Amino acid sequence: MARAIYEYTKTVLKKVSFSVELFTRELQKAVTRLLPYEIDELRLWLISFTKQKPELVICLEVIND
Repeated sequence: MARAIYEYTKTVLKKVSFSVELFTRELQKAVTRLLPYEIDELRLWLISFTKQKPELVICLEVIND
């Protein structure tokens, strides 16, 4: 079940990546819902995802805190 939440989070983040505000809000929700090891995986995924969308790099601060 936890794995499904992680995959769902990635799907949502991809869909809202057009807006920095929405992306940040969804990322904040994800940090509260995911397990610690899933947050680490999400951090790695975000690093590669934001290479394609440099305007979202600022959102990495949410997950690095």
